[in-house]
Parts: sequence; structure tokens; C-alpha cells
Amino acid sequence: MSITFTLNGAAVAVPIEEEAPLLAALRGPLGLSGTRFGCGQEQCGACLVLVDGQPAYGCTLHVGAVAGKRVTTVEGLGTPEAPHALQAAFLEFQAGQCGFCLSGILLRAAVLLRDNPDPSEDEVRAALDPHLCRCGSQNRIIRAVLRAAAQGQPA
Repeated sequence: MSITFTLNGAAVAVPIEEEAPLLAALRGPLGLSGTRFGCGQEQCGACLVLVDGQPAYGCTLHVGAVAGKRVTTVEGLGTPEAPHALQAAFLEFQAGQCGFCLSGILLRAAVLLRDNPDPSEDEVRAALDPHLCRCGSQNRIIRAVLRAAAQGQPA
């Protein structure tokens, strides 16, 4: 069986069972390694992707559920040549240490800035609350999101 959807702006057809986790399709046949497997229970946010612009957990979402939809991973957020404002701010503030959690955090922050271009620090903290960062980079992550917002670039 093949599941067809739009991934980071390009149409893809993945030969995978529709009950397989989306994360398996992304990291397996599609070869994208930015989205990570953390807990497998929607508790850490490492697997977060956007489906039709809304956050979704790739570890539990069946790939069949995204048929005909738009999926965005961290690879679709920006490029090394043209990084998203959040990616640039995360680099500027050295907001990650191991980086394991950052793909989900970046996507959740992008949704926050899309919906609220000028969030307060408390709003950033609340939006990122579902994500676990075990390295202790949270304060730098918050400052980076606020910097990206202050730059006024589209999220």
C-alpha cells in the first residue's frame, strides 16, 4: 500500500502500511532524521510535526491519517542557506545542547509565532510546556523564540 501526502511542500507517495506511525515513514522510506522518537507516548514532543499547519505527534499518528494532507517537519521550516527566523535565533543564542528536542520545539514555536507574532515570555513558556528538554537549555530556548518574534519576520 502507498500513502500519498504533501511533505515539506512536495508530493510524496510512501510504500507503508497505513497503521504505521508517521514517524516510521519520515525516518524510514522518506529518509528524514530531524523528527525524533523520544517516548512514543506524546509526552516529550521530540516527534512533533505539523499536519495542515497544526501540531501533531508523529510517534502515535498513523501515516494513513495524513493521506492527502500537508505535513511539515523541521526540514521544511528553513534551509541552511535561508534559515527560518527561529532557526537563526536558536543558533544566535546557542539554544540547544544535544538538539534532540529542538525539532519539535522549533515547529511548536513556529505555530506560536504564526498565531501570535508578539508573544510574552509567559505565552512562550506555556506554548513550549509540552516539550521536554533534558539539557537545561530552556532559558536560552525562550530567549531565542522571543528574539525571533522581536525581529518581526514571518513565522
